[in-house]
Amino acid sequence: MNIHEYQARELFHKFGVASPGGKSASTPEEAEQIAAQLGVTQIVVKAQIHAGGRGKGVFKNGFKGGVHLCHTPAEVRHLAEQMLGQVLVTNQTGPEGRLVSKLLVAEAVDISRELYFALLFDRAISAPMIIASTEGGMDIEAVAEHTPEKIIRVPVDPLLGLQPYQTRKIAAALGLRGSLMTQATKLFTALYKTYTETDCTLVEVNPLVVTPDNRLLALDAKFNFDDNALYRQPAVVAMRDKAEEDPREVAASEFNLNYIGLDGNIACLVNGAGLAMATMDIIQHFGGKPANFLDVGGGATKEQVSAAFKIILGDKSVQGILVNIFGGIMDCDVIAHGIVDAARETGLSLPLVVRLEGNNVEAGKRTLANSSISLQSATTMAEGAQKIVAAVHAA
Repeated sequence: MNIHEYQARELFHKFGVASPGGKSASTPEEAEQIAAQLGVTQIVVKAQIHAGGRGKGVFKNGFKGGVHLCHTPAEVRHLAEQMLGQVLVTNQTGPEGRLVSKLLVAEAVDISRELYFALLFDRAISAPMIIASTEGGMDIEAVAEHTPEKIIRVPVDPLLGLQPYQTRKIAAALGLRGSLMTQATKLFTALYKTYTETDCTLVEVNPLVVTPDNRLLALDAKFNFDDNALYRQPAVVAMRDKAEEDPREVAASEFNLNYIGLDGNIACLVNGAGLAMATMDIIQHFGGKPANFLDVGGGATKEQVSAAFKIILGDKSVQGILVNIFGGIMDCDVIAHGIVDAARETGLSLPLVVRLEGNNVEAGKRTLANSSISLQSATTMAEGAQKIVAAVHAA
């Protein structure tokens, strides 16, 4: 789950992470009021969408740029009138762009230095890891490739938490002295508290800036949350903006299905993430292109399988469907009944290949054979992939 920049700042303010003042606005009038309340002469107005490259983006109404600097509340209102309710196209949105329904109106700060700071979960050591660098404002991957010596790595004991000496060590490595070191230790501690108490897997601050008047501020941030912990984070779940997500993925999440849309034309319905990855690979191997990753899980119900089929058929690019089920916990007959119900409800006319194996497989095969729906059966993954690729190419 992703959140907007203004929501990241709300979390920063909640946990005491120093960042510039600002709020979100959904109308030009609200944007003007926020600018007036800030009482500053440099104001930044940022379009709030889940995509990068906003500053260089272009709105479909011809207005250029999703990030602007201005000096008066009146200017802010004028900008908001140009941006709100318009579709912004960036290098990350694709040509369809994203609708801008909110703006961040915030204090713009002058910058003396840009730094990088991130907290993430390092699976290699099964513990949080701090990554910092003096090269802020750049992709950390580029820094790692070209100047790896400028990256600082500090593991954190999950039982002890981030220790004061570690915050001072990081600050010193970033060249922060005197009052800046004091600010840094407080900011790093607050970021770690944010990370742990909201069940994050990543908090990335880029850039972390030093201002000419010697303030250390978290200017922009990216948050990733542990999906498995969202049940205990209602405040975080409330930040979810479904309008920014693929509608198919939103629908899948409502049925606890794991779905990711891809750009191919052969849909996959599989149980188990590893089997789903292997199924996509074998479709590609035989000359097809998978349209999605769809894992219904090990204990899916008939209703979940039926919902999965309907989500698949909602994708206009899908020209064929491969069902690949290995029933360990899963009952193959449950899958079969879900397929039959969904095919009848939707009037399925696309090529369908079904490979069932495992728990109660004979009952599942009988259910499909007695259903009168049009499908091809397969006994192996390779056979199933070859059949669906051939059927799609022949259609």
